[in-house]
Amino acid sequence: MKPRSPVNSRCHPVLPWLVAASFAGTPALAADPPRGKTPSPSAQPGGQLVAQGLAFEHGEGVQRDTARAAALYCEAARLGNADGMHALGWMYANGRGMQRSDTYAAALFAMAAAKGNAHAQQMLRFTGSGNGKLPECMRSPGSQVASAGGGDWSIESHIRALSAERQRVARLVVEMAPTYQISPRFALAIAVTESALNPMAVSPKNAMGVMQLIPDTAARFNVRNPFDPKENIRGGLSYLRWLLAYFAGDVALAAAAYNAGEGNVDRYRGVPPFPETRAYVTRILNFVQQREHPFDSSVAAPSAIFRLVRAATKKEGDL
Repeated sequence: MKPRSPVNSRCHPVLPWLVAASFAGTPALAADPPRGKTPSPSAQPGGQLVAQGLAFEHGEGVQRDTARAAALYCEAARLGNADGMHALGWMYANGRGMQRSDTYAAALFAMAAAKGNAHAQQMLRFTGSGNGKLPECMRSPGSQVASAGGGDWSIESHIRALSAERQRVARLVVEMAPTYQISPRFALAIAVTESALNPMAVSPKNAMGVMQLIPDTAARFNVRNPFDPKENIRGGLSYLRWLLAYFAGDVALAAAAYNAGEGNVDRYRGVPPFPETRAYVTRILNFVQQREHPFDSSVAAPSAIFRLVRAATKKEGDL
């Protein structure tokens, strides 16, 4: 969660825009990444999906099926699982069971690294952080897992994939969202992406709790105990409601501001050119599946810069 100042962006320090690069000329990495083939199910959302993906990738107890492994990794990544992001990135980096894509690998490693995955952070030294472009499976909710025997993507399907503790947090987000005039899908997308629904999560920038509130934002929305799930979610939803009013219901800009701060969105007159933020916005839009959201204009006056951008865009369209 970001303050209004553009100075305090929470973008991960290993994702500078200027060092973004592809490694198209680099030979594919031959060895398996330093991860066990049969780990215990991760406590992260989608941990069971990653465990199933590893079994299908290596043919352990099941017939080897790299396409199904990739689909399972991708759905885990969509749920915010850093191991899933890293595993899928590795498959794209090596062309394992799919066409090699350095672009997709870089974006997936960048997302995993931003969530603290040490192996992905090491891979960024070779791949750069990419341009935020994600594979089709992450732009088509649940389609790959559905074809592999799962169900259609929905809020409920995501909640069922969580541990019992995370399910309770997810249902709290979904139930509270309408009170703040936020669609449950948008609210859940933010919560899953920010903290993987972990009430005790703390980022390197001291963003805390389910909705990852930094101290300034917590104070701004009167959150006294950011590790109390209900209080934290209330603060995050209040901020989302404010952002939607400030950006006149533009979901992409509201999501970008949640990740990088509304000051940065104003400064760049749109989604900032930070790979982490671009990947973040893409993921949120894939979850929400709409670009415009109802908003309460009495909550905040719209951004002056946003009005100028909208006016310029409309003028160009009239030409």
